[in-house]
Amino acid sequence: MQKPIIRACAEIDMPAITAIYAHHVLHGAASFETEPPSLQEMCRRRTEILGKGLPYLVAVHDDGIAGYAYAGTYRPRAAYRDTVENSVYLHADLAGRGIGTRLLHALIEECEAQDLRQMIAVIGDSGNTASIRLHLRCGFHHIGTLTSVGHKHGRWLDSDLMQRALRHGDATPPMLRGV
Repeated sequence: MQKPIIRACAEIDMPAITAIYAHHVLHGAASFETEPPSLQEMCRRRTEILGKGLPYLVAVHDDGIAGYAYAGTYRPRAAYRDTVENSVYLHADLAGRGIGTRLLHALIEECEAQDLRQMIAVIGDSGNTASIRLHLRCGFHHIGTLTSVGHKHGRWLDSDLMQRALRHGDATPPMLRGV
């Protein structure tokens, strides 16, 4: 298989991203949303992430969008400003081909270049072993499980929390940035 090209997400990618995410909302438990957001809403979310200077990436495979990943604000309070939460979603037909690993590694590199210090993964459904393994491959460790915090597809779902230090982690003071 030819390696996907990882690049910054462009507005033209948003219909494909919206379709990928809609599939996961409707058929999976990685997202706790129960109704797929519209293209307009997905574009608004992307604009918000980019407006904060955070990375939003896509994987292009065979001239189509194979998946996407972005780093979002972990929590809105100022003390969390050096910590981000990651999201990675793949086209359902392309899972298991290493695309998620390439996307997450690229996202980590982008966040480290910005001197961010911690990355959190909030994994919907403790049974999502593919996502858990992806994060372990990329240097995350399990920090806890929130049990039965969501209800979707007729069952209670856990959220697994995973964390990875970025670059300097907590070994040095953070870079001064706006709050």
